[in-house]
Amino acid sequence: MISKAKIKFIHSLEQKKIRMQERLFVAEGPKVVGDLLKVMRAKLIVKTVDSKIDNIGEAEVIEVTDDELRKVSFLQHPQEMLAVFPMFEISKEKPDSQCLSLALDGVQDPGNLGTIIRIADWFGIKHIYCSMDTADVYNPKVVQATMGSLARVTIEYTDLETLIDTYPADYPIYGTLLDGNNIYKEPLTKEGLIVMGNEGNGISPSIRSKINHRLLIPNYPEGRETADSLNVAIATAITCNEFRRRQ
Repeated sequence: MISKAKIKFIHSLEQKKIRMQERLFVAEGPKVVGDLLKVMRAKLIVKTVDSKIDNIGEAEVIEVTDDELRKVSFLQHPQEMLAVFPMFEISKEKPDSQCLSLALDGVQDPGNLGTIIRIADWFGIKHIYCSMDTADVYNPKVVQATMGSLARVTIEYTDLETLIDTYPADYPIYGTLLDGNNIYKEPLTKEGLIVMGNEGNGISPSIRSKINHRLLIPNYPEGRETADSLNVAIATAITCNEFRRRQ
């Protein structure tokens, strides 16, 4: 049985302000919780009686019924377990400049952010830089959408202009823009920073001015009347796939 105090505390972590105060976040489901447990210890695990999980360590474990799990879960259809984890510590070491990294400029939809983290994991991109106005990576919807990839991709919030200025002038800074060059005809490097923009406004003017490789994902056939743009997560998947296809 889980106490009312524990339920209230877990529910409070749905708020960013409380998450930041406590330095804790919530993950749900065997896949997400299991992947996170491989790289960090949980503080609290709430699970149904018959659910199995490894690497529990010293976490407080509370066994509950399905009805009790529904009371504490953020999901419409709870998935056997929920865990409270400490936030990740970001390494002070700068990522390898010989690899690809992603930068997200104002991506605000939690589902998009979580999906992009999952895409980065799939394509072996280990570091994502987020502008300060990008959605919170510890939002429960983001954590759920990553499907465990949050355990394998480092997310860092920073000023993107300052970040880009730390790279050499000739370092590849890619961005997807409607006035860019056809991605399927442009040379692509094994290293660089790929910038993806806000859902409604794209890449901000200040960051756009720093992009030295402007890319376009063309519609088919070119010139046909079609949607104004692609969803940012879908555009990220297409872009990452093309980079990896060339390597």
